[in-house]
Amino acid sequence: MGEPRTRTAMTDGGHEHARRRYLAAKRSVDERARNRRVRDRLLAALPAEPRVAEAGCGAGLTVPALYEWGVRPSSYHGVDVDAGIVAFARHVAPRVLRRRGFDAVETGRGCRVGDADLEFAAGDALQALPAVDSAGEVDLLLAQSFLDLVPLGSALDVAEAVVSPDGLVYAPLTFDGDTVFQPAHPADDRVLAAFHDAIDATPGRDSRAARHVREHLRERDAHVEAVGSSDWIVRPVDGAYREDERFFLGCILSFVADAVSDVDGAEEWSSTRHAQLARGELTYVARNHDLLFRPGGTAGADHGE
Repeated sequence: MGEPRTRTAMTDGGHEHARRRYLAAKRSVDERARNRRVRDRLLAALPAEPRVAEAGCGAGLTVPALYEWGVRPSSYHGVDVDAGIVAFARHVAPRVLRRRGFDAVETGRGCRVGDADLEFAAGDALQALPAVDSAGEVDLLLAQSFLDLVPLGSALDVAEAVVSPDGLVYAPLTFDGDTVFQPAHPADDRVLAAFHDAIDATPGRDSRAARHVREHLRERDAHVEAVGSSDWIVRPVDGAYREDERFFLGCILSFVADAVSDVDGAEEWSSTRHAQLARGELTYVARNHDLLFRPGGTAGADHGE
């Protein structure tokens, strides 16, 4: 799950509760957005009890999702740079699993379901994952909303080091550089261009990571199993937003505002957008792609778009 779209928000201790709520609020947005065809291809290709690792595990909510999809990991090791969020994941993941009918027993580092240890650790995933005992033997590396936050070359180097020769990388919800708010506003083009420029000006970030990762994979002779659109879409229905998605969208507006504070007209744009959100009038779309690939290049049909 990784960091918000900009690293300027929700990173200090005073915002820890807000970041936890943001990650929980985006769960319904993520679930709705994920491309089912890519997910089904993943499920068809996995072994019965895969060894799973995750880069940017966030609040740990991909673990219950795996179990709901019928995946029964033999082990899971998730890493996130935010120690506070890792502590939250260790607390919340077993509770969500139990609410969904799975017998999850809490441990100091996460939980245990049957014979499977599900562990969350704090650290830089690009450094920590190659050092784990299962490096080179992982059947599935998860990287949700992660590849647009880190240098792509480094991330793919880690994937090659961590994943087994015929293993898979599943990178859903990878940003591809298009953000839309509706109704239209005269400053949209200026503000959103500046927002994307601010992302690209941040070391290691790439606002068009979804398209660029495919170029990297071709250069490395990796095999793309499937690619599909997975846009975040948040819209009101009869003036109301689903679950906690009003809060989620308010966070997105704050991320944009923090990144474009020096842009002419940005303050009025932000004020207008927050007022529209409060009235239940604002719609938001972020262009994402789900990617499934084998960094080792093992054969399989390319099921891209």
